[in-house]
Amino acid sequence: MAQVSVTINDRKYQITCEDGQEAHLTRLGGYVDKRLKELVAAVGQVGDAQLLVMVSLLVTDELSDLYAEMDVLKSDEGAAARLDAEEGLGNSIEQLAERIERIADTLEGP
Repeated sequence: MAQVSVTINDRKYQITCEDGQEAHLTRLGGYVDKRLKELVAAVGQVGDAQLLVMVSLLVTDELSDLYAEMDVLKSDEGAAARLDAEEGLGNSIEQLAERIERIADTLEGP
C-alpha cells in the first residue's frame, strides 16, 4: 500500500491508497482543496469540520447532477439506437434502389 500526502485547507493528511493510485488520489485531494478554498472565500473560515461537511455536500451535489445527466443520456441511447436503425434501413433502401436502377439499365440495353 502506498501513502500520499494531501493538503486540504492548509493541513496535510496522510492517506493510504493502493499502489498506482497515488496520482489519482493527489488529483482528488487537489479538487477538494480547490472547492474548499472557494467555499472559504464565500463563507470564511468556519472551522475544519464544518467546511469539510459543506464541501462534501457540494461535491456530492455535483455527483448527483452527473448521475441524473447519465440517466438522461442512457434513456436517450434507446432513441439514438432507433435513429441508427432507421439510418441503416434508409441506406439499405438506397442501395436496393441503385441496384434496381442498374438492373433496369441493363434490361433496357444500349
